[in-house]
Amino acid sequence: MTSDVGVEHDVDLPLIVEALRADGLAAEPVVWDATPVSWERFDLAVIRSTWDYVERLDEFLAWADTTAGATRLWNPAPVVRWNSDKHYLLELTRQGVAVVPTRFIEPGARFTREDFDQVDGVVVKPAVSAGALDTARYEPGRHADAARHARMLLDRGRSVMVQPYLPGVAEGERALIFASGAFSHAIRKEPLLTEPGVIDNDRVPHLGVAPYQPTETEVRTALAALAAIPSPHVPLFARVDLVLDNAGEPVVLELELIEPNLFLQSDPEGPGRFVKAVAGRVAEPRH
Repeated sequence: MTSDVGVEHDVDLPLIVEALRADGLAAEPVVWDATPVSWERFDLAVIRSTWDYVERLDEFLAWADTTAGATRLWNPAPVVRWNSDKHYLLELTRQGVAVVPTRFIEPGARFTREDFDQVDGVVVKPAVSAGALDTARYEPGRHADAARHARMLLDRGRSVMVQPYLPGVAEGERALIFASGAFSHAIRKEPLLTEPGVIDNDRVPHLGVAPYQPTETEVRTALAALAAIPSPHVPLFARVDLVLDNAGEPVVLELELIEPNLFLQSDPEGPGRFVKAVAGRVAEPRH
């Protein structure tokens, strides 16, 4: 499944459809909220670039539940619901996964400007977001600006995340992609929040993408994040975004299980691995 935006901009989608068809599978891109759609006619529905779901979260989660009742949905609806709110980072932390230290501020909670005091500055973002929407970083000493950003989000009824800005981000974010739980490939991309104090919802979300060979520690960290997902099922696809902490160790920035860009164009074998994972799920008996 995709969205109107995804159909136009998802560079992975044509690669996936072409590879699936070349493997003998009938594949059809479908906009998730198109009506009417008889989802029961599909053996498998795979969420891909449903990039408008954040603004319509309740509607999207209800759609996922309904679709999962008509066909096999991957990733599964309970995983989609869990991953749609970045409070999941707390679960990863409880499971011992190395995660960027994160404080959540809920609507109605009290906070002070000192809550945004970090040596290298802070990042403020909503707990439900994608593509760095409504996100900005603030340099040390800009406590009041960061607090105003948080207040703006809280006044809209949104939970707020406050994270330290890690200088290791300057070395680039690492994105590790997995198919059916097995490592497929990785990329490194340039830092996104380059201009401090600016909320730019029109920024390009993935800059300077280049193939990357992750370290063993990075792969282990990513696998630990996958193992902490509260589901009996291995995700069909996953992307684990990592950055380096102040000790140079990888920590999880985000675990993407709904509609991540998989950067399949960055690895010649990437589409094939994805198709193998999909074909494996199609071959499983329907219950």
